[in-house]
Amino acid sequence: MSTSLLSGKAAIVTGGARRLGRGIALALASSGADVAITCLRSLSEAAATAAEIEALGRRALALQCDVRSESSVRAMIAAAVAQFGRLDLIVNNAALFESAPLDALSLDRWDAVFETNTRGPFLVAREALPHLRAAGGRIVNIGSLGGIRPWAGHAHYCASKAALHMLTQAMAKAFAPRISVNCVAPGWIELDQESQERAAHFAAKTPLQRNGTMEDVTRAVLFFATGPAFITGQILAVDGGLGLV
Repeated sequence: MSTSLLSGKAAIVTGGARRLGRGIALALASSGADVAITCLRSLSEAAATAAEIEALGRRALALQCDVRSESSVRAMIAAAVAQFGRLDLIVNNAALFESAPLDALSLDRWDAVFETNTRGPFLVAREALPHLRAAGGRIVNIGSLGGIRPWAGHAHYCASKAALHMLTQAMAKAFAPRISVNCVAPGWIELDQESQERAAHFAAKTPLQRNGTMEDVTRAVLFFATGPAFITGQILAVDGGLGLV
């Protein structure tokens, strides 16, 4: 889906080298945006995604960034603004997903998930704030159905995403009126390395009788990126009704 709705705009997608982040970055570029993507370790994938963005006729920048680190985030934002001359959109996608029994969960694992999934979006938004205010920009956080429904085997992940959902709403109030802030909360999304058995299990439980696709999520992100700026503080579940079960 190629449009020019974001023509002249500049975006950052954290964790944009591969999987869902890559899909979001390419969708933004297809809509006209110049896009900076960040990665922590996926350097070759980040370079490949940046090349794909450039092939769409947009400027691209691949930056190594640890979203847990204040100095790393600050340097990343500065590099993106230096490259593009402006910043209109942040998509906080970088996240850590893992499972662990709650009664055996170590403090290190609890902290690691919260540092990436909750502190990271806070740091990125805070450092980007002056540039977003100047542009009348937007923030789209990538939450999760796990932040709405409790998954016993992923308690630290669910708690971190629930915190991100609340952070989204707090940001929407704190950063108004110049910036809108919303959150896309995917359910089970089929990506390239998923177990077919697990995919079939979740599809059977979902009222729409299928799992989500990359395009389902990217269209939701594009809605918040290009739709009415009067919409803010919303958590949009993209789950085919799985959260209703």
